[in-house]
Amino acid sequence: MPTLFSPLTIKNIQLKNRIVVSPMCQYSSEDGFAGDWHLVHLGSRAVGGAGLIFTEATAVSPEGRISPGDLGIWKDEHIPFLRRITSFIEKQGSVPGIQIAHAGRKSSQLPPWEGSKELPKEAGGWQTCAPSALAFKEGDAVPKELSIQEIKKVISDFRDAAGRAKKAGFKVIELHAAHGYLLNEFLSPLSNRRSDEYGGSFNNRCRFLLEVIESVRTVWPEEFPMFVRISATDWKEGGWNEDDSIKLATLLKTKTIDLIDCSTGGNAPDVKIPVKPLYQVSFAENIRKAGGIMTGAVGLITTSKEANEIIEEGRADLVFLAREFLRDPYFPRRAATELGTDPQWPLQYERAKRKH
Repeated sequence: MPTLFSPLTIKNIQLKNRIVVSPMCQYSSEDGFAGDWHLVHLGSRAVGGAGLIFTEATAVSPEGRISPGDLGIWKDEHIPFLRRITSFIEKQGSVPGIQIAHAGRKSSQLPPWEGSKELPKEAGGWQTCAPSALAFKEGDAVPKELSIQEIKKVISDFRDAAGRAKKAGFKVIELHAAHGYLLNEFLSPLSNRRSDEYGGSFNNRCRFLLEVIESVRTVWPEEFPMFVRISATDWKEGGWNEDDSIKLATLLKTKTIDLIDCSTGGNAPDVKIPVKPLYQVSFAENIRKAGGIMTGAVGLITTSKEANEIIEEGRADLVFLAREFLRDPYFPRRAATELGTDPQWPLQYERAKRKH
């Protein structure tokens, strides 16, 4: 059997293969509610055979959304439809995961098909917040610097969101600390210029994330995995770098984080990222080896051969695919055929396994 299709057990959860549907914003919610689009979008990837399927970045508060169309989990009313989605995913033999997030200074934006520009307050926009009163890019509104009391409120929002995620039937949770969103903003010296206990030194800049983890731990079952997505580098001098990520990995391991989902960038607008196939995989490999923790590789992984070699060579424990899953919801089934294996198909599709 190709290594890509070997099972992986994390805590009490077994993934049938190493293929993960990466969180991908759909900008298709109203007031944070999941709907038919989310059921079909996520459900089709479960039918397609992915081992683990994540929701898009799911906001822990209304002001934590990237856009008004973001998925949310800040109130109990969000739970029933999410539970419908998780139930369907599990019936296909896949594991439902949720990524919870706060967009920080990169919130209150229009969706990509409307330009991803700041949403004016007169059009329904809201005040953004951040560790420091520094705009993401020139021309953006300056975010409000969070007070200690407001930081504590965000921490409790993450905790409450995790509790709702459990009730909604999710079996894996991921904290979004990447791509220039709030948790990432606290980590990076480019966006965190605080002089209190949440800024300055490496340990102080990590404090917010660690306190979020500790708070979420009070409601998230010990037998269910917890991941953290990070930007392994800001790709900018004076910013967060790979050495910082390795150092953070050792901290996260002590907090019983099970896996680090290794992305990059997003916290500085004026950087040149060397985008090419597999350009981020080395970060997952180095953090895995130096940090002694499981990692997920992400970033322009598009072929079955690439995905299988990443796992086979021990460069990561999981492969996270995004755009390739938008192009082909059935990537795992295609990959299985290409790699010479034959995973179980849904009974409804069995008659299509042979072309005669």
